[in-house]
Formats: sequence, C-alpha cells, structure tokens
Amino acid sequence: MSIQNEYLNRLMECVIQRDPGQPEFHQAVREVLTSLAPVANARPELIREGVMDCLVEPERIIKFRVPWEDDKGGIHVNRGYRVQFNSAIGPYKGGLRFHPSVNESIIKFLGFEQVFKNSLTGLPIGGGKGGSDFDPKGKSDAEVMRFCQSFMNELFKYIGPDTDVPAGDIGVGAREIGYLFGQYKRLRNEFTGVLTGKGLTYGGSLARKEATGYGLCYFTDNMIRAAGKSFEGANVVISGSGNVAIYACEKATQLGGKVVAMSDSNGYIYDKDGIDLDLVKQIKEVERARIKVYADRKPGAEYHEGCVNIWNIPCGIALPCATQNELPLEGAKALIKNGCFAVAEGANMPSTPEAMDAFLEAGVLFAPAKASNAGGVAVSALEMSQNSMRFSWTFQEVDDRLKQIMTDLYHNAAGAAAQYGLAGNLVAGANIAGFLKVADSMLAYGLV
Repeated sequence: MSIQNEYLNRLMECVIQRDPGQPEFHQAVREVLTSLAPVANARPELIREGVMDCLVEPERIIKFRVPWEDDKGGIHVNRGYRVQFNSAIGPYKGGLRFHPSVNESIIKFLGFEQVFKNSLTGLPIGGGKGGSDFDPKGKSDAEVMRFCQSFMNELFKYIGPDTDVPAGDIGVGAREIGYLFGQYKRLRNEFTGVLTGKGLTYGGSLARKEATGYGLCYFTDNMIRAAGKSFEGANVVISGSGNVAIYACEKATQLGGKVVAMSDSNGYIYDKDGIDLDLVKQIKEVERARIKVYADRKPGAEYHEGCVNIWNIPCGIALPCATQNELPLEGAKALIKNGCFAVAEGANMPSTPEAMDAFLEAGVLFAPAKASNAGGVAVSALEMSQNSMRFSWTFQEVDDRLKQIMTDLYHNAAGAAAQYGLAGNLVAGANIAGFLKVADSMLAYGLV
C-alpha cells in the first residue's frame, strides 16, 4: 500500500517517528492516507490549513491506573485509557474494550477508525475509544463490578452526554455497562445518556445488540446487489461468535444465505447443514462456553483447533467478525481460490493490508470495517437521541432507521469512490466520504 502524494508520505513518516511501537495505529493511518491522496491533490487547502496534520493527532489522550480488589482481598492494578480523537462533528463516541491486548496503539487505531465510521453514519458524532487491559473472563460478577466502579471513578471526569459518550466493545457487554453507568450516576447525581448499550429498563435502545451484525448484512446486501449478486443460496463463513457474529449470522440467514462456520479465539466449527443459531446463542450468550461445545451437541458438525483455517472453507460470502488482523494474506488467497465473491468486515480492521490488496486486485467485492460495521455506533447514536427525548422507539422503528443509514452509507462511499476516479473501491470511498465531512467542519472552525 503506497501513498501517491509526497506530503502524505512525509506525514506518515512523521506519525511513525512520533509514535514508535504503535503498529496498529500506523496501519490504520497508512490505509486512510493512501485513500486520501486524490483528495489532497484536488484540495490543497486541506494541507495548507493543517487539516491533514490535525487529523492524525488525537485531541486528547487520557491514561490512568485502575486499582481493584478481587474476591480474596488481593489488590490488582490495570491501565485505563480514553482517546478522544476528533469532535469536529459532534461529541466523542466510541466503545470501551476490556481485554488483555489493550494498549495505547490499539485504542488509538480504534479511535482513529471511529472518526471516519461515525462520520459515515451521517449522524452528529465525533470519534473516540477507550478501555483497559483488564480481562473480565473468569472473573466473578463482584470482581467485574469493583473493577468497573474503579474505572469509572477516573473516567467520569472526562465524559458526558454532550462531551463524550462511551459504549461497549470486546469484553464490555450489558453487565459491564450497567456497573459503569451505575457508578457514573452515583458520582454525578445525574440520569443522562452518557453511556450507550444500556439495559432496556434504564434507557437502552431496542435493536442495539443486533445492530452491528444486522448493519453489516444490510451494507453487504447493498454492495452485492449492485453487482448483480445476493445472499440467496450463498454459503457464508463468519469468524467470531460474539454479538456481531451471532446477529450477522441471524440476518444473513434471513436474507437467504446459509452460514456454515463460526469461531472463537480457540478454534472454529463447520456445519455443512447450516449453523443452528439457537444452539450458538445458548452456548455463547447463556452458558458463556467455548464454541467447541457446538460440535459435541450437533451431529455432523466439526470442530477444529485454531482459527486461521476457517478461511479455507469454500463460501460465497465471508464476514470476519472477530478481531483485528485475523484474516491474513494466506486466508485471502484461499477465499479467492474457492470462489468467494464478497468479503465484508464486521470486526475492526480484521483484514491485513496484504489481504485487503489481494481482494481488491482479484475483483472481490470488499467492504471495509469503518463502513460495514458502522451499524452498532449508528444505533448507539439513535439511543442517544431517544435518551435526549426521554422516549423509546419500537424495535421495527430502530431497525428501519438502521437499514436506511446503512443503505445511505453504502451509496455515499460508492459515490465518493467514483467521484475521485476509484469506482468500485469502497475502501477508498469510505475513507474519502468519512474524511470530507470531518475536514470541512475543521476548516469551518479555523485552526485552534
């Protein structure tokens, strides 16, 4: 992936020198700057006024310690982060991730991606991200509660319904959001829409847990229909088995596809007859067990240790929904060889740059995460609207709005790509369309 603009090349070098040891952030910035070369060439004022320079630097990085007590009285200290990346078009919006892999590079890459993703939704929300290297797996509810309360004891100083509205992400589900919101409410004595993904009894939105997976399929459906294809009768491979993967499986099936594989961090299952989603929900949402249990309970299903070989399963549509850089070049080659005609990213940056290039060169329809997985944050923004109005929409109303947002998002990304001579390249189109809204807002404000 080379950047066809001298200024942007220098800017990329500056990012690497200024932030060494942050490979995930470098990867995300390089992908965007590569796409923005034709925009920089056409609109030199964006360089002259410093918009590009400001784009790659977060407005604020908050880093703090999070001490907490386990059930045996032992004291542990984790690191907490919140990167408030860009608020040009609205309050910072982005999830909190609790996972041992969390570090500043990952949070910065996620926050940077969030800026473009949120812009693409057409809703007035800026980009941010946060989290901790705390691992909620294997912890009791009481331990998770104490950690969340300690985390919020620091984070509450920097967030608010008109400033920064976090949501959930990996490791932060309904349980964690409840504990975080409860502590914020105690500290501020306010009942506001400061967090999204809340429970339905205290301000949450219907269709929120389904939103990212459903939105992924709505975007994919638009993309493949524009090329004369459809989900109908297609085998679908989905990596992951969390919220995004589960509800992508549900919607892909409703659209006529047959999902034949899913995974978790230990391995993957293959079911030639089609995944039994009710069984997956029982295993992952109720029992919180490993995906391999599926093969023990479903006759004819296979379980394989390790995740990367899931991409060797022949399919028409692949939906990587697990984590960043999970789909390498070898996986891309296997998908292409086996006739896969569409790949849409449900996780954040799940395809390596080499895999992405391979898909584009082979003519595979490819939807980048910042466009195709924007459904979650779109419904989070709809939750913010409902909180502001002290009102709730029905599931169907939220789902209809989500479908329209993802349809408009596809057309905006496709249109931007065509406008800058890159027709069919949704990676470039999404980056350009997301960037222009933010850039024009930054220009309007003046350099501050």
